[in-house]
Amino acid sequence: MTEQELLKQSPAAYMNEPQRQFFRTLLISQRSELQQRIEQEFRALREQEVLSDPADIGSAEEERHWQLRSLEREKKLLDKIDQALERLARGEYGWCEETGEPIGLRRLLLRPTATLCIEAKERQELKEKHQRDGA
Repeated sequence: MTEQELLKQSPAAYMNEPQRQFFRTLLISQRSELQQRIEQEFRALREQEVLSDPADIGSAEEERHWQLRSLEREKKLLDKIDQALERLARGEYGWCEETGEPIGLRRLLLRPTATLCIEAKERQELKEKHQRDGA
């Protein structure tokens, strides 16, 4: 099934078996690509040459710091993909964790790991903003 075919389906078909299979395939593909990227970045970190010039050492350490932060973000995304696959297996994928309403196909296509519908996500972001502003 293509994205266009998915979006043309009736709202009553939401999260039927073909749709769940579409997202399962999408998530597995994203997971595989992410794992390959993580492996390449780890390999690059291990293969970095040892430098003796203090300026070069400082630059290399800063670059290493950014690479580690990037790996940390990618690991978190990998965890989110695994959680989405678990929700798919339990039949909970595509439904808002807060409201129980459909998250929506367009939102899931943009962010397949989404757990909240747009309204719930906006409330969460607003709450977080108020907590930051009040702190």
